[in-house]
Amino acid sequence: MRRNLITGVLVLVCSFSLIFVAGCAKEQTVKSDAELTQAQQSAEEAAALKEQALKEQALKEQLLAEAAAFQDIPFDFDNYDLKPESRELLEKLADWLLEHGDFEATIEGHCDNRGTAVYNLALGERRAGAAKAYLVNLGVTGAKITTISYGEELPEDPRDCEEAWAKNRRDHFIVFPKKQ
Repeated sequence: MRRNLITGVLVLVCSFSLIFVAGCAKEQTVKSDAELTQAQQSAEEAAALKEQALKEQALKEQLLAEAAAFQDIPFDFDNYDLKPESRELLEKLADWLLEHGDFEATIEGHCDNRGTAVYNLALGERRAGAAKAYLVNLGVTGAKITTISYGEELPEDPRDCEEAWAKNRRDHFIVFPKKQ
């Protein structure tokens, strides 16, 4: 009888132990599933954000590649008047800037090495200013365009001949994303 009682008590203790262990395991499994679901959602959100950022970066790079294709505009000796072909190039740039409102431009005025450094800086500024004024006249906001004159300091062709001087008398355009 004592043996039956001990066996009964052991069976009872083992049964309660199994129920307790099984109950706790289910609760942990539910927690783990909830945590896993939350972690999966966070990972999916992070992946979506990363994919969106990569798409935006690729678009910016594509737009910058388009913008880099804008040609320099030439000027005649000792002159800052815009030529008809320069006006056409500026119209294309204006259209692009108006279409892509989140970009800005810097216009660099350049000169050949004839004349004094001070004179060439002033002439480069007038050249850049003429291009900016034309872009503003076409509807581009003046605040989106900055100008700088390099005078004769950054020649495209350093030689001293008419061919090189003609290359150096120019406005150069740098287009970049607007600072947030």
